[in-house]
Amino acid sequence: MIEDNAKLNEINRRALEGGGYEVLTATTLAQAREYLSGADPDVMLLDVVLPDGEGFDFCGEVRDRTGAHIIFLTSRREHEDKLKGLSLGGDDYIAKPFKLDELLLRVASAMRRREREARMLKSALAAPVVGNLVFDVIAGHAYAGGVDLLLTKTEFAMLSVFAQNEGKTMSMEQIYEKVWKRPMLDDKRSLRKYISEIRAKLKDGNCSHIIRNTYGVGYCFERETDD
Repeated sequence: MIEDNAKLNEINRRALEGGGYEVLTATTLAQAREYLSGADPDVMLLDVVLPDGEGFDFCGEVRDRTGAHIIFLTSRREHEDKLKGLSLGGDDYIAKPFKLDELLLRVASAMRRREREARMLKSALAAPVVGNLVFDVIAGHAYAGGVDLLLTKTEFAMLSVFAQNEGKTMSMEQIYEKVWKRPMLDDKRSLRKYISEIRAKLKDGNCSHIIRNTYGVGYCFERETDD
């Protein structure tokens, strides 16, 4: 939980711990970065206005490094602020003031979603081998010919989606929804960047498969041919 209001921080912490959660609290983004260097939280409660920066910017900064379900807790109630937070990778948005029972329900919902996604991914990749590409679902690593591709969490999730849909052409909207579990707003540039990074890592790893662009339609994950 990243919140600079000491009183609210304490109230929320007690409520969450009473609900059975282990809670780390930070009052600055610098402290949050320090925690994230050694912790992998399931849920992140993130204020927007903090002493050393904006929660929106921090969300965009860490979104690719954590699989945490990010819930904004903020006094900013404008519709545009909510859209901005969600477009930067936030998963939920709660405007202050809020009731503690609502907060606990939102966190519980986020936990159920993470557990469900983990089960679905593990089930979908029960035999996680595609060509010379092997997925370690538990550790979140993918290997091409035994070499770790060094994927980020988001890249691993996206490549898993491609592997599950080998040979099928998917639109950008379909890919986005399968990875982030929500409709695509206007994030095509970010999606293209992820795909570009994955392509480079597949090439460097001499992977048997490539991500082919079907102009005007989308992308297809298929075995690379000599031609």
